[in-house]
This record gives sequence, C-alpha cells and structure tokens, in this order.
Amino acid sequence: MWQPIRTAVLLFAVMTLLTGIGYPLAVTGLAQALFPREANGSLIKINEEKTASELVGQPFSAPRYFWGRPSATMPVPYNGASSAGSNLGPSNPALTEAVQKRIAALQSADPENRLPVPVDLVTTSGSGLDPHISPAAALYQAPRVAKAREIDERKVAELVRIHIRDRQFGIFGEPTVHVLRLNMALDALR
Repeated sequence: MWQPIRTAVLLFAVMTLLTGIGYPLAVTGLAQALFPREANGSLIKINEEKTASELVGQPFSAPRYFWGRPSATMPVPYNGASSAGSNLGPSNPALTEAVQKRIAALQSADPENRLPVPVDLVTTSGSGLDPHISPAAALYQAPRVAKAREIDERKVAELVRIHIRDRQFGIFGEPTVHVLRLNMALDALR
C-alpha cells in the first residue's frame, strides 16, 4: 500500500521541481538572454528615469497632448493589474451612453473640428491598456493639439505621419500611432 503513495509523492516532487522551478527559470533565463528589453517590460526612459512601459497606454487629458483610447480598467485608467475590456456589447445602452459622452467631450475640447470622431477615440480596447491609436484618431486631434501648443497644424500633422507604424510584415494588423512616443516627440519640439 505504501508503494503507490511513495511513487505519487516522488512524482509530485519531481514534477514540482521541473514545472514549478526548472521551466520558469529556463524560460526567464532565455528571455533575459535573447530579449532583455522585452523581458523587463519594454520600459521607456525619460531623462534616464524609467517612466512607462511601451506596451501600456498612459492617461493624457491636457488639450496640448494627444489622447489615447479610453481605458476600461478600474478604478485607475491603464491599470495593468486589472486589465480587461468593458464587456459591453453593441446593443448595450451603457455602451451607447459612454460613447455619446466621449464624443461630447471630444467635441467640447475642439468645437471647431467637424470631422467624424474616429471609433477608437470613443471605445475601449479588449485589454483596456492599448497604447496605440489609429492614424485617423491622431490626425483628428492634430488641430486641437496645434492650437493648444500654438504650433502650425501642418507641423503637428507631419509629426503624426512620421509616427505612423505600418502593419507588421506589411500584412498583420492595422497602421497605428504610439500615443506616448508621439507626445514625447511633441514635447521635444518646444
């Protein structure tokens, strides 16, 4: 009777060592050796200080900055510890109300802009952490940012175009603009 129990305990111990310690150490070691920047969170440094991760959006609300997608994380926007979408379907009245409020906020921030509001400025991403917006969303905001910074709008639009990242390998995904990188470039203009 003790033989099966001893075998089970031994197997448990061996599998715990392999899968609980050995495998994580091997994967971590390989990641650190082959992709150290990515393995450490793809951190962005400003003035030699680690400021943010390139993979997580940042909350911007000042008119002089480009704004990212709304975040569905609670209670703090872009909270990596509570990454999740809103789970509101297209027929949900709460989603309709939230989108209408966001459209109204964008229009009040730039009342002269009569362009249609891009959908990614009023809806959250699946993770609630997306650091990117579409080129259309960035160009939509260019007049407001230019006016707030007292910069020529064409210069701001050109900066947006410079920061457009094409589809991966030319076929995967959609073109995007990294909001934090774009705002950092704006601050460097002065």
